[in-house]
Parts: sequence; structure tokens; C-alpha cells
Amino acid sequence: MTEELNIAGVYIHPLLAAAILAFAAARLLEWGMQALGAYRWVWHRGLFDIALTVILWGGFAYLLTLN
Repeated sequence: MTEELNIAGVYIHPLLAAAILAFAAARLLEWGMQALGAYRWVWHRGLFDIALTVILWGGFAYLLTLN
């Protein structure tokens, strides 16, 4: 069982914190890709954005649950 994060007296599960971080990071990456015009090489933007968020969520979850 993973230990919960204590943020200002509120206990948060690491997967919820990872989801919030992943969502914020994905929005920043999407903004950067839009500014650079990198979406012209993406076949389906919606699927790409969801996949990016899920990959980031998995990475952040892995990093937050390391012992």
C-alpha cells in the first residue's frame, strides 16, 4: 500500500496527485505544440492528447509511488 501525501493537513492519494500533475503538464505541452505547429504531424489530435495525458499520468504515478 502506498503512503498518502499530506498537503496542508489534507491527505491525498498519490494517484490523484499524479493525475493533477499529468493534466497540468499535458495542457502545457499541448500549448507548446500548438505554438510550434507540431500538431500538423499528428493524425488525430484528440487521441494524441488523451494518450499524452495517460502516459504522463503513468510516469508521474511511478515517480510518486517510488519507495
